[in-house]
Amino acid sequence: MAAAPCVLILMADYGHDPTETAVAFDVFKDAGFEVHFTTETGNPPKCDDRIGQTYNMDTINNSDDPLLAQGANKRAVDKYHEMIKDPAVQKPLAWSDPDFSLLGYDLLYFPGGHEKSVQQIIDSASLHKHVADYFPQTRKPSRKTVAAICHGVQVLSMATLPDGKSIFHDVTSTALPGAMESSIFWLTRPFLGDYYKTYGKGTDNVETSIKKKMGNPAQQYVNKLGPSPFVHEDKTYNYLSARFPPDTAMLAERTVQLVRDVYQS
Repeated sequence: MAAAPCVLILMADYGHDPTETAVAFDVFKDAGFEVHFTTETGNPPKCDDRIGQTYNMDTINNSDDPLLAQGANKRAVDKYHEMIKDPAVQKPLAWSDPDFSLLGYDLLYFPGGHEKSVQQIIDSASLHKHVADYFPQTRKPSRKTVAAICHGVQVLSMATLPDGKSIFHDVTSTALPGAMESSIFWLTRPFLGDYYKTYGKGTDNVETSIKKKMGNPAQQYVNKLGPSPFVHEDKTYNYLSARFPPDTAMLAERTVQLVRDVYQS
C-alpha cells in the first residue's frame, strides 16, 4: 500500500486566519493526508485571536462586505480549536533548522492572515530560499504541488530564483483583490486602526505586491470580485491559489484532488 501524501502547512508564530488554516487542515486530514507544520524556530503556531471575535460581532456579520460577512464563523473557529490539539501543531518543524528541507513533501500549503505578525513568514529570507528550491519542481508533470490563499500567495511571490526573478515571473495566480482589501481597511479603520493593513497605511496591498513580481501581470494575475468561492489553477505548475476565507474549502478540496491525480500518475 502506498504511503499517504505528505502535506506541510507553513505559518508564522502568530496571526494567520483560523478559517484559512483550520478548514484546510480538516479537509487534508479527512482525505487521509499526513499533515505537518513548520514555523521559523519550531514554536507552535497560533492563529489571529481577533478574527473570531471580530467576525462574530453582529454589526460586522450583517455587513454587505464579503470579507466581513463570511469570515471565521463558529464552525471554522471550532475546527481551529480542534486543530491546535494535534501533535503536529504542538511540535512543528523549524524552517530555520540547518537540516530543514521542503523537498520531501508532496504538498506545501500557505494559509493567509493580515495581522502584522505574519510579516515573519512573508519576509523570511531563509524560507524564501527553500521555496525557491521547491516551487520550480511543481512544473507539470510533477508529483509536487503548492496551494496558497490570501497573504500566503504573497509569501510565495517573495521567493527569488538564482536569476533574480521571483518564482512568480511566469506563474498565473489570484490573491486577495486590492478592492476588497482597501474596502475592509477603510471600513474598519475608525475602530480597528491599521489592523487590516499588514504593513500599515500607505503600503502596497497584496494584489499590487504580487503583480510587481510577475513578468506580465495583465495576463498573469487572475481577479474575481464577489463572495462566491473561487480558486485558480495554473496551467504550467501544480499550483492553486485563492483569495480569502470563503474560498478555503474549495481550495483545499481541489488541492486534494490535484494531489491525488499527480500522486497516482
